[in-house]
Amino acid sequence: MKKICFILGTRPEIIKLSPLIRLCRLKNIPYFIIHTNQHYSAILDKIFFKELNLPYAKYNLNVGSANHGLQTASMIIAIEKIIIKEKPGCIIVEGDTNSVLAGAMAAAKEFNITIAHVEAGLRSYDRKMPEEINRIVADHISDILFAPTIIQKEILIKEGIPKNKILVTGNTIVDAVKINIEISNKKMNVLKKYNVIEKKYSILTLHRPSNVDFKINLIKIFNGLKALEKIVFLNKIIFLVHPRTLKNLNKFNIKLPNNIKMVNPVGYLEMLQLISKARLIFTDSGGIQEEACILKVPCITLRNNTERPETVKIGGNIIAGQETKKIISSTIKILNRKIKWKNPFGDGHSSEKMIRRIQPLL
Repeated sequence: MKKICFILGTRPEIIKLSPLIRLCRLKNIPYFIIHTNQHYSAILDKIFFKELNLPYAKYNLNVGSANHGLQTASMIIAIEKIIIKEKPGCIIVEGDTNSVLAGAMAAAKEFNITIAHVEAGLRSYDRKMPEEINRIVADHISDILFAPTIIQKEILIKEGIPKNKILVTGNTIVDAVKINIEISNKKMNVLKKYNVIEKKYSILTLHRPSNVDFKINLIKIFNGLKALEKIVFLNKIIFLVHPRTLKNLNKFNIKLPNNIKMVNPVGYLEMLQLISKARLIFTDSGGIQEEACILKVPCITLRNNTERPETVKIGGNIIAGQETKKIISSTIKILNRKIKWKNPFGDGHSSEKMIRRIQPLL
């Protein structure tokens, strides 16, 4: 049997590929992991392998931070050498990062390697986002496209991708959440750690360049969150600060409102529990939009678009952007809604459907 090669490089990829890696171990399917180290902070990386009980990568590329072209090119060169040496039968990439683009492009040049794209068909329709370009290219050179929902399948068909390449599977994030929320609740108590009461605090994450690289956008966001302290009593907001965000907060000399408490990034298990017990989530992360939806916690997305339209359609998410007034009105609106939506991302068996599709090809 030929090997499966998992290519990953960021926190979301580690999390979303973890159920597939676990299943390979369970079924004795040979595999190996290439880690591009696109996320190069131990806080954003090694802790997730440890918590998710995953073997460390066989290959670490250590590309680190760089301009998109240089970073992607470095990955392609290194990945190509590895796949020529290892001769895997299938390469699995997940999501929309430069690691995904590089992995798919390197594999596309080699014969007899099947490229499988997990979380295919997502579109924000914002070509200014590097992730959007990565998604589109990866989808159009992949051999198997695992679409989370029928919405993504229809998008892919409209773009001319043959139906026989597409399989609607749900999203592996559901598999990961179902397994790990129980482990988290047994291992730790975030309420005690952060001195908060369940459903009496909120979560904030910001990392996208369109937000954190612009002082005016950060100020507008923080002004909105400050105003909400009196309007809807959001007096405890836990702000998990990404390294890029922290750098820019210092650079711009921005002082946070009193109702926002800044803390370092945390591991996956702790983050899951923090989300599950929160009153509300503010984020520009696609993955956290999904996790909030699955855990039935209202979400305000601090972007002008989303590639997770299901979360908006079912009423669990509102797109607020960065404008102060829109953040305030969106928060009031979502807090007045009843939490009665059904998770749109599958039944927690997505990884099994994917492996069943791939295994005969090895």
